[in-house]
Amino acid sequence: MRLVIIDYGAGNIKSIQFAFKRLGVDAVLSNNIPEITTADKIIFPGVGEASSAMQMLKESGLDIIIPTLTQPVLGICLGMQLMCNSSEEGNTKGLGIFDVAIKKFSKRVKVPQMGWNDIYNLKSDLFKGIKEREFMYLVHSFYAENCKEAIATTDYEIEYASALQRDNFYGVQFHPEKSSKAGEQILKNFLEL
Repeated sequence: MRLVIIDYGAGNIKSIQFAFKRLGVDAVLSNNIPEITTADKIIFPGVGEASSAMQMLKESGLDIIIPTLTQPVLGICLGMQLMCNSSEEGNTKGLGIFDVAIKKFSKRVKVPQMGWNDIYNLKSDLFKGIKEREFMYLVHSFYAENCKEAIATTDYEIEYASALQRDNFYGVQFHPEKSSKAGEQILKNFLEL
């Protein structure tokens, strides 16, 4: 299996690469379009600020390529947010894969939400072997509104979509690579999709 982690300058790619190595898969880091389009599975990571990350995608042409991919794609954290229609962070237009907007948590709660929180309303093979209310590790100030594409929910001030799916595209707000055994199980499930 050829697993490619998209390397566009805004990712927590080493921790993801090590997580897959523990599962026996050597993931390739690449921003090469032919290498990405011919991979069996793709990870779209992201850490940082939405508008500058989107600018890096545009400069490499990946903003055009990612929505056309037909193999399983997993967006993680900012990667998932960039797959949505828009983000309030930097007033950013997203890739439009998921039909939902990214909003900022209000000033009533501490941001970023940093640490462990539970996921529930699990609705996908991505969560095979994961129990309701399992804890995942999160670091984020923006969230995806609850929507029809939500496959997991988390509560922090409000209920929001902590995972999304449309066709071959999956997105998780949490960091499976930092979420102990349960996170490792999610990555394993992604490899088996």
